[in-house]
Amino acid sequence: MIKQYKNILKKNDLLVNKYTIKGKATIVDTNKGLFVLKQNKGNDIYKYLLSRNFVYFPKIIDIDDNYILFEYLDDINYDNNQKAFDLMHILALLHSKTTYYKEIDYDEYKNIYEDLKQKIGYINNYYLDIISMIESNVYMSPSEYLIARNISKIFSCIYYCNNELDNWYELIKDKKRKRVVTLHNNLKLDNIIKNKNIYLISWDKSKVDIPIYDLVYFYNNYSLEFDFSNLLEEYQRIFPLLKEEKILMNILISIPNKIDFEKNEYDKTKAVRKLLDKIYKTEKLLTSKKEETTSTQK
Repeated sequence: MIKQYKNILKKNDLLVNKYTIKGKATIVDTNKGLFVLKQNKGNDIYKYLLSRNFVYFPKIIDIDDNYILFEYLDDINYDNNQKAFDLMHILALLHSKTTYYKEIDYDEYKNIYEDLKQKIGYINNYYLDIISMIESNVYMSPSEYLIARNISKIFSCIYYCNNELDNWYELIKDKKRKRVVTLHNNLKLDNIIKNKNIYLISWDKSKVDIPIYDLVYFYNNYSLEFDFSNLLEEYQRIFPLLKEEKILMNILISIPNKIDFEKNEYDKTKAVRKLLDKIYKTEKLLTSKKEETTSTQK
């Protein structure tokens, strides 16, 4: 593997003292300082981002058919709440600078609708089976008791998703275009670096699609850690979501997850508690946003 690096290193007169593997990147300690090498996936994402005046990634020193050589940036360790806020700010800039409208065919929205209908129906049947099984037991385990006590909230969430999906499809079914952006598609706190500026790294999974998928990914991974009302407010200050985008995002963050019943009882109880906490927090988020909208309209 190291032999494959030699061309781009030799081209830049870099003599290597040490290689350090870090995830999918290699940190190279050279006679001219530290650099980062990553495999070139051939999707030209960095060229495209620069063409749209998005510069919030480490400077590219050189690039060939196989590898990209980046400057190395020391990451300042700082508060995760501020880091999440910075991430939303940079994400909104990414989406605003790369947005355009794309022609679509009739089946595209229909397929999304049908896939989500099937998923919501499956989750509904899953929890019907779970509660039937729990109620047939003589004694409930702690995880089963948590589910039984909150099952009405779970089904209320499922009903909300099903009803909002119908509203979303009614709104967009006749549209011929959709708004798309470049999605980072791997939003994690580990993928933001603060140095003199703020940078996003790890663009290997980037793709083009509607903007909410980045938000949904981040929310589903960090919903219990941050105040998403403030994060979404910062995002929409720069890049306001369209009505149909908001509805679909609300559906996607509200669909309850399954519980892995193969875990031990302690882990199952933790998983159920986490599921319920997410449901209640999401309900609070959506309710507060609805109240703000109503207040503004008045």
